Amino acid sequence: MAFTAADVKNLREMTGVGMMECKKALTEADGNIDKAVEWLREKGLATAQKKAGRIAAEGVAFATVVDGVGVAVEVNAESDFVAKNELFNEYVKGVAAVIAKENPADVEELYTKPYGNGKTVKDEQNDKVLVIGENINVRRFARFPEGVSVPYVHMGGKIGVIVNLDTDLPADKVETIGKDVAMQIAALNPRFWDKSGVTQDVLDEEKKIMMAQMAEDPKMASKPEAVREKIVMGKLNKFYEENCLLQQEFVKDNTMTVEKYIASAAKALGGSVSFKDAVRFEKGEGIEKRVDDLAAEVAKMVK
Repeated sequence: MAFTAADVKNLREMTGVGMMECKKALTEADGNIDKAVEWLREKGLATAQKKAGRIAAEGVAFATVVDGVGVAVEVNAESDFVAKNELFNEYVKGVAAVIAKENPADVEELYTKPYGNGKTVKDEQNDKVLVIGENINVRRFARFPEGVSVPYVHMGGKIGVIVNLDTDLPADKVETIGKDVAMQIAALNPRFWDKSGVTQDVLDEEKKIMMAQMAEDPKMASKPEAVREKIVMGKLNKFYEENCLLQQEFVKDNTMTVEKYIASAAKALGGSVSFKDAVRFEKGEGIEKRVDDLAAEVAKMVK
């Protein structure tokens, strides 16, 4: 069956794929639009498989609230240019919406969930790989169905934070509190939310380091062990202040801790607000990034 330039244009609008690829797809499908779409998707699958081994350490860390459910998700791509790509960002928002609605247990299950357009999340991702031309993958996500969640995205997706609060106030009333706390988390990346969450093995290790440091200090080494133990306990309070969110000095007002800021702000609003949980995703953290040697690449090309 023959096809026209209008068919090529129509297929391009439907898929976002380049003109030449659309023309080839229609040729392969003998002019049948549906079969051409299927052919492109099959090609996309092959493309996705080829690109899957390539390092994807860029992309975005995104945070949002969908129908009252807080969601944070990290979606990776190969280059930082993709983070500005409209199609990529549409996919990230679509994935967040699926997480909010479907409550998947993990990324593997997420990929099997309906994206909302007749495709699964995995199918949609494969289509985006075809159009964008880079390896794309959902790395991790967090979901908060209870309480009031406040999202914060830092530097266009470098860091995504969700703060989850327990409150008797409407969500819009506590948004400023949540955002202030989220910005503190984004900036200082505390190891723990509260000192009660510091595990015994961490405390033991800190005490061991502090005792060793005092043993190296002639003034401290001569002091009785009981005195040194007391000094260590004082230093542990400093550890809490540096490493635990609620005990940290509040960045916007250094006269109080984050915990006291939340209590003070809640009192001013005439209600109760308490910190329940949070998550902080920084794009690419922990992923070994590819280091390109431009000189070596050019040398290969001229050989």
